[in-house]
Amino acid sequence: MALDRWIALVILCICLAYGYAAWFTMDQGLAPFMQRNPIWPSTFPKVLSILGIIAAGIIVLGLEKSVVKEADIDYRRLGEYHLWQAILLLVLMVLYALSLRPLGFIGSNIAFLVLGAFILGERKWHIMLLAAVIATAVVWYLVQQVLGIYLRPFPGFIGG
Repeated sequence: MALDRWIALVILCICLAYGYAAWFTMDQGLAPFMQRNPIWPSTFPKVLSILGIIAAGIIVLGLEKSVVKEADIDYRRLGEYHLWQAILLLVLMVLYALSLRPLGFIGSNIAFLVLGAFILGERKWHIMLLAAVIATAVVWYLVQQVLGIYLRPFPGFIGG
């Protein structure tokens, strides 16, 4: 069995355990007034577990394979696959998580999107900055105003 199927099998087992917890154990301690709500705390985990089981099942069964055989990754030639970009993106993700409190959501998110696009090869700064500002504003508005989850938009010394 190929490596992608083994990984999908592990993910399938994780999704099955997560789904079991979501369907049978998460809602046991709900207060009586919350049991009448249409959306419970376990609703999103239930949806995630179902989607994960479907996706992993498709890969395990090999239903996603195309008719044309794509070239596999040659592990002897890893240097030709722009490995440095992947490593830099991973480092950038860690820096993003560490910068959320000191820079605030808006600053760290814009910086992450612009630097991530630069690492991947985009060089049109005006497009990168415009896309990062619009995406950050939309996500911040949806999370802050629509979902009601507070995100500190600016650094702490600004008072946002």
